[in-house]
Amino acid sequence: MRAPLVVCGIPVVLHNTRDDISDVEVLDRLREALELIARFAPRRLRHLQRDVRAIRVERFPTRGAFVPREQVVLTELTFLARRDISAAPVASSILHEGVHARVHAFRARVLRGFPSVPDMAREERLCRRAELAFGQLLPPALGAPVVERAMQSLALADRDVAPVVDWQVARERQDAADRDTPR
Repeated sequence: MRAPLVVCGIPVVLHNTRDDISDVEVLDRLREALELIARFAPRRLRHLQRDVRAIRVERFPTRGAFVPREQVVLTELTFLARRDISAAPVASSILHEGVHARVHAFRARVLRGFPSVPDMAREERLCRRAELAFGQLLPPALGAPVVERAMQSLALADRDVAPVVDWQVARERQDAADRDTPR
């Protein structure tokens, strides 16, 4: 049995279904991203360590997601494998999902089982503001793409900043793209 992976104090589960992507390179990129958070936003890393049970890396139809029932931050495999971008957008995406985890933990602690209907546009803007703050803490060349993406997202209307996603359709599109991508 393989020992569990831990990167920067967070358990990691890697589901690599792509033979063209190296586990080692993906885990190195994850470590690089988490180390950026540790260096420039250490409080955010501590929150991640407290608020999530693990980071799961796998193919998924978006860069990242928070899975509340599992308390897992999901980071997309091919996004981590990209070398045409720096680790900053990867770190920003993980930080973003960590804010969702923090909000979820707060609701669970404060509301103690009382039903609540989250305002997803408001929550998404909270995540984007955290990304913006993180990007502004980074050296300008590294932080520029993070700041630009966060600013663009913050300018969107509610329905666009937190769109309703049909995950089945998204998965079908991803599967089609994988079939059409030469390896």
